[in-house]
Amino acid sequence: MFKKILIANRGEIACRVIKTCRKMGIKTVAVYSDADDGAVHARMADEAVHIGAAPAAESYLQIERIVQACKQTGAEAVHPGYGFLSENRRFTEALDKAGIVFIGPSAHAVFAMGDKIESKKLAKEAGVSTVPGYLGAISGPDEAVKIAHEIGYPVMIKASAGGGGKGMRLAYTDQETREGFVSATSEARSSFGDDRVFVEKFIENPRHIEIQVIGDKHGTILYLGERECSIQRRHQKVIEEAPSPLLDAKTRKAMGEQAVALARKVGYYSAGTVEFVASQKKDFYFLEMNTRLQVEHPVTELVTGLDLVELMIRVAAGEKLPLQQKDVKLDGWAMESRIYAEDPYRGFLPSTGRLVRCGFPEEVDGVRIDTGVTEGSEISLYYDPMIAKLCTKGSSRAEAVSRMTDALDACRITGISHNVPFLQAIFAHERFQDGRLSTGFIAEEFPQGFSGATLAEQRLAAVAAVAVMARLKYRERDLTVSGRMQGFKPADGRDWVVRAADKSWNAHGRLVEGGAEIELAGKAHTIQSNWRPGETLCRADVDGEALTFLIEPRPLGFRVSHGGAVLTIDVLRPREAELAALMPFKAPPDTSKFLLCPMPGLVVAIHVKEGEEVKAGQPLAVVEAMKMENVLRAERDGTVGKVSAKPGESLAVDQVILEFA
Repeated sequence: MFKKILIANRGEIACRVIKTCRKMGIKTVAVYSDADDGAVHARMADEAVHIGAAPAAESYLQIERIVQACKQTGAEAVHPGYGFLSENRRFTEALDKAGIVFIGPSAHAVFAMGDKIESKKLAKEAGVSTVPGYLGAISGPDEAVKIAHEIGYPVMIKASAGGGGKGMRLAYTDQETREGFVSATSEARSSFGDDRVFVEKFIENPRHIEIQVIGDKHGTILYLGERECSIQRRHQKVIEEAPSPLLDAKTRKAMGEQAVALARKVGYYSAGTVEFVASQKKDFYFLEMNTRLQVEHPVTELVTGLDLVELMIRVAAGEKLPLQQKDVKLDGWAMESRIYAEDPYRGFLPSTGRLVRCGFPEEVDGVRIDTGVTEGSEISLYYDPMIAKLCTKGSSRAEAVSRMTDALDACRITGISHNVPFLQAIFAHERFQDGRLSTGFIAEEFPQGFSGATLAEQRLAAVAAVAVMARLKYRERDLTVSGRMQGFKPADGRDWVVRAADKSWNAHGRLVEGGAEIELAGKAHTIQSNWRPGETLCRADVDGEALTFLIEPRPLGFRVSHGGAVLTIDVLRPREAELAALMPFKAPPDTSKFLLCPMPGLVVAIHVKEGEEVKAGQPLAVVEAMKMENVLRAERDGTVGKVSAKPGESLAVDQVILEFA
């Protein structure tokens, strides 16, 4: 077994690998860029080596520097994590030449499966069903349009070396094909150093289901069940689960055996994932094989009881797998939520900055947290915007979902925007709870984007009652303050007016041992809670139901987060409510004349000139942030007045790009 392993990655996956190495008694080496100086993964490892500037191309993609770091520290093997160099054949060959073990498959398998064009050809030869498409590299937008006509719309344009939603575009028209080809090749070039793309038929209303495989160097290859990854936004997975609510035992076995056949075709060993697109009738077609650990591997670990990182390390060291196919059993159900630094209220635009608060639920009762950040960590524009992966397990799908919603309610993240409210809205959606999923779920159920979750009336009343309890507890604490003015008599604290979400209730409440009794609009609510003023996390039993809230004090009341809704709740004495009703409303400034930069980013292109007339939907500018290119389009017809930004310029959020006449 190895004595020291270098992790050629960063963030949560580097921390994840370090945890398993610690369990196995293996020393670890982290690498870090300028942007990650002092990062959690660098502090967790036994040693850390600086490898370059903040951009990935100048640090985490620098093969020679990582090989040198191995030699410098005496690391015998490298775990690549996912992304960066995890599927780079030159990297595996460079390590092999230096006598360093790559914890992953052979260079041959990486090349054969890492190239999506070649992998589809091999899949056909192995008897795996594949999606109709053109498997050659495409020279330009015109050729892409010609191929799209031959295949028939809709089509998917994909980077041959792509992954993680990068270099991927869906097209329904010639114009979308041309634009998609340009964007996909540009993203592919910057993310993978390979701008080849191909085109394939897009299966309507599909599901994305993948099979986890693991093989050793002695000829054993197993499949470890499937993961459903259909909840995606812009081809980026958001929620994953294992097993899939679609599959039955027969389909699972057929998919698993095809995945193993493909892996055997290339002599595969280590962990890998064979991805399929499936119809609602359970027909399935090969998409690609990822020759690495997947972001969503924890859900497979939770239902199989296996540590995939440990198995990868043992296989790399030449050991045999300790189990056979008959030993693989799926127990219970697991869910994973990807918590991203993005603003769901502004079209999911990336959010960068410092994490002022960053708290997660305890890892108990089927709850698991994989993260690479802590309070004070910087979410940089240079890398993937993931904050954490939150995973839950239950004996059934419903129990796993219930635990997830409670765990999400307990996440305390401030300083940047995040997608926790949006995740809660998905888990609360009836279609999701029924398991009626497809890769179009988010686009279909949130066609206008996300503007906040809406709580049922009963749950909203429960939140309001908890806010009254919080006000009573603050009042009780305030009355104990010494040095009060003589003769001061506080107003009666039993009667209140509560305002939230355009609703108003008359409330009456009192504190009792272990909680409070609150009457809201004539209906009684019993609350049991040990919450104290100053605490953000509140766990309470409201009318017999265990609920979790985040409570932050604000003038006149509280900001309460629960179930994906973030509510401003005023808890006022009757006289305060009378005076508050007299306050004038201040309208927000009109910014409709401006195209504002929606997030901190780099201007890649300006598509219009001053004085040019534009139509609604026309591309105006392209801004790159967190390795993704964002096309900013005109919301309505108009004329460009002044262009204030130029390509290559770095802009702050809400900085003016151009002004309309």
